[in-house]
Amino acid sequence: MSETILDKIKAYKLEEIAARKAERDQAAIEDAARSADPVRPFADTLQAATHAGYGLIAEVKKASPSKGLIRADFDPEAIATAYAAGGATCLSVLTDGPSFQGHEDYLVAARAACDLPVLRKDFLYDPWQVAESRALGADCILIIMASVSDAQAAEIEDAATEWGMDALVEVHNREELERAEALSSRLLGMNNRDLNTFVTDLGTSHDLARRAPADRILVSESGLNTPEDLAAMAQYGARCFLIGESLMRQDDIEAATRKLLANPMVSGR
Repeated sequence: MSETILDKIKAYKLEEIAARKAERDQAAIEDAARSADPVRPFADTLQAATHAGYGLIAEVKKASPSKGLIRADFDPEAIATAYAAGGATCLSVLTDGPSFQGHEDYLVAARAACDLPVLRKDFLYDPWQVAESRALGADCILIIMASVSDAQAAEIEDAATEWGMDALVEVHNREELERAEALSSRLLGMNNRDLNTFVTDLGTSHDLARRAPADRILVSESGLNTPEDLAAMAQYGARCFLIGESLMRQDDIEAATRKLLANPMVSGR
């Protein structure tokens, strides 16, 4: 089997983690995490938003492996401010450099620009990265089931809990969903984009939402562009969404965000 995009990302990420840990040991990163601003409630804020509308995790995203550069005039502070003004519930900020042209500074800047809780969008394999995420100010971390073992997922989730953070557990097929059910995190991300092929299919969320545990907050991710897309997902019980590229390509991000959220379906799961 040929090497997938996710395989390539994991290979360089593990090297990156080792290098960072050599520069900043566990004690040092934990000291920095303890000194960070208090955690903002991520899952609770999302869930509260669904009572009257949708919960939107708006993504601060400069580029992607499949699409290349998404936004040339990339200003994390301005983007975060626009998202907040447009009605976003939370933020997601890409910090991976090689594949997404992200950076940790983007998360720090975006979080400082508004009051929204922030997800660190990166590929996590080590509890050290969770402490690093908290040191940066992140309120939530991502666990990609396609890229970690069950033991790694549990270890990362435990670290997030210890730091008072939420974890968005991401799946994109039934097998990953079954594995995710062993975790305790309320946030279940259903990624419509296959991380091995980067092909997007909204039917992924439709299928997984029907099989997800009733106590999870369902977050549909990738390929969502219109109010109609959101309404269709809401019919399957997903009233929270992680959206980046379609909003990042707009000239007026605030107006685009407001328009996307303007007419939520009233009935929920």
